[in-house]
Amino acid sequence: MNMKPPLRVVAIGGGTGLSALLGGLKRYTLPGGPPHPLVDITAVVTVTDDGGSSGRLRREFDVLPPGDIRNCMVALSDDSGLLGRLFQYRFSTGRGLKGHSFGNLFLTALTHVMGEFPDAVRASSEVLKIGGRIFPSTDSNVSLEAVLADGTRISGETRISRSRQRIRIVRLLPRRARPLAATLRAIADADLITLGPGSLFTSVIPNLLVEGIPAAIRRSRAVKACFVNLMWQPGETMDFTAADHIRAIRRHAGGKLLDYAVVNSRPIPPAMKKRYARQAASPVPNDLDALAKLGLKVIAADLAQLTGKVRHDPAATAAVVVKLAQEGRRRRHAVG
Repeated sequence: MNMKPPLRVVAIGGGTGLSALLGGLKRYTLPGGPPHPLVDITAVVTVTDDGGSSGRLRREFDVLPPGDIRNCMVALSDDSGLLGRLFQYRFSTGRGLKGHSFGNLFLTALTHVMGEFPDAVRASSEVLKIGGRIFPSTDSNVSLEAVLADGTRISGETRISRSRQRIRIVRLLPRRARPLAATLRAIADADLITLGPGSLFTSVIPNLLVEGIPAAIRRSRAVKACFVNLMWQPGETMDFTAADHIRAIRRHAGGKLLDYAVVNSRPIPPAMKKRYARQAASPVPNDLDALAKLGLKVIAADLAQLTGKVRHDPAATAAVVVKLAQEGRRRRHAVG
């Protein structure tokens, strides 16, 4: 039996990228699982979504958007569990119900019962018996605004993600949003802090706009790593290299924040590249020299899962996370 204290990982992001990472890490949270180091996971999730079911609930009930957090809870729950499948069930018909997922409705109702969204998330996590903790990056009802290359301002995550102009900067409205105290404690105690994978300007960076989070990351003795996206995202990161992702994070976080950039080394098949090119998307170039000049160490690994869509492979990504968390644990002990 592995009696060592679990490695403490804080994963910051949102969307499908964060869910994939958490799904890969889940096997490391089970004491009876494979002979791997145990991992204690804290997910910090963006709350700026204003589209789909989350956007409708946000407008109608004045709650924080539940969708990304619901996906993270399901990713950390038992795959075979009925409740996990129930939380992802989406109504295909019904006046007022069509398009909503059961989990979003559950979180919205529980927020009104308990009074606070973070309390509803905690209670829902207990119902699903997830292997970790999930915190919204802030409990303030914030939206996202972007300034584009031509100076145009657009508001709302959905509109920003659809823009075809290069994004200069994004910011929260209102500007002053505070994190949960529990988030800051988790960051301080972490062995590893990860950013991404996920939509750079609408899933990853919004977390860094919450007052106090970048400073807490800098103070932490953890290893800090960015999992660079595999493909350009039309409307957000067209023509971006890996180093461009890091520069954008630095610009919004107010300076250097990271130790590592984790990039994919698995080639994307020509047929898949051609299909993505029709949507003006290509693989993110790994400009390793530029990353080195930014002072980052680079880990290149076969991280791409090539099944229909190009996505981060959960198992391969989690293996890199565990390796970096072990380095972080050694660093903390050496400093301590």
